[in-house]
Amino acid sequence: MKETVLKKFEEIYGSAEGVNVYFAPGRVNMIGEHTDYNGGHVFPCALTIGTYAAVKKRTDRKLRFYSMNFDSLGIIESSLDDLTPSDEAGWTNYPKGVMWAFARQGMKMDCGLDIVLNGNIPNGSGLSSSASLEVLTGYYLKDLYGFQVTNIDLAKIGQYSENNFNGMNCGIMDQFASAMGKKDNAIFLDTADLSYQYAPLVLEGAKIVVTNSNVKHSLVNSEYNVRRSECEKALAELQTVVKIAGLGDLSEEEFEEYKSAIKDEVCVRRAKHAVYENQRTIRAVEALKNNDLKLFGELMNASHVSLRDDYEVSCEEIDVLVEEAWKVEGVIGSRITGGGFGGCTVSIVKDEMVEQFKEKVGAAYQERVGKTADFYVVEIGDGPQKM
Repeated sequence: MKETVLKKFEEIYGSAEGVNVYFAPGRVNMIGEHTDYNGGHVFPCALTIGTYAAVKKRTDRKLRFYSMNFDSLGIIESSLDDLTPSDEAGWTNYPKGVMWAFARQGMKMDCGLDIVLNGNIPNGSGLSSSASLEVLTGYYLKDLYGFQVTNIDLAKIGQYSENNFNGMNCGIMDQFASAMGKKDNAIFLDTADLSYQYAPLVLEGAKIVVTNSNVKHSLVNSEYNVRRSECEKALAELQTVVKIAGLGDLSEEEFEEYKSAIKDEVCVRRAKHAVYENQRTIRAVEALKNNDLKLFGELMNASHVSLRDDYEVSCEEIDVLVEEAWKVEGVIGSRITGGGFGGCTVSIVKDEMVEQFKEKVGAAYQERVGKTADFYVVEIGDGPQKM
């Protein structure tokens, strides 16, 4: 990929001399969905797939972006004097948002950039191509301009830019997983205070298989922000009867005791998911420490049911993929992963059943919804790097 982006840079801009190449990974979340903006725990891991950038400083204030994933759009030009979101800017709103967020913190770029990007995360798959792009942008800005920021800072800046520049009220999980990834480890992150620990995710005799429904989602234009506001409403009503900072502060028993304070039945179900999913995540990490992969898988399955029924962020195609996965012998657990409304499922499948899993689930999906699913046996990789 390094050679590919360098070659394209030379082709587009005339010379690859003095160009630096960077990478930031996508992520898959094993369990702990829609808990990150509710003060709960998440358990994502960085992948070996992600986004690559070939970048070179300019002598003026011009910004030139080119993506090999959207090559029909050609070069998209902008300027450091025009860091404002717009429909015309398209995908470049993500890197521009990060540049804007850096400037808001007093870290201003003194010259523009020529950039070529190439990602191997399927677009709209729910594997965080946007967070990968945000962390990547922050990482090359840090390197090229000497900004004093940590990788955790990069995660915070990425989330801030997506919230405030792109209008997407995401939590910090995606950016944190990309910025802080560690090979063969998932990250057990408490989003209430950003305390975290790495947990080895070396699955003896099993593989992580991501299945892409090829139903593209655009969370900014979806129900995602609605879910967040429903949880905020539930939290505010709970806070009238119990002292908590976030839904993640409650155990299941405490939630059942106080839930009558929530007036709207829909908000009750949203809050229930946030509370129960947080506890599932804590138990799942404990199960992994005890080498209890069976329990880990059962908690993954329960997570999907909750996301489908209480949080209502699944869709017909995703449900079919999960239902068919559950039927296959050797599947330890399967669930929707990511923000929802399409995208991917994540499954843990015994080694000897991986090919049969692909065949059976793929055929059933084609038959039931008339679409083709794509399968990736994924590996867990490191965070951002200069190549």
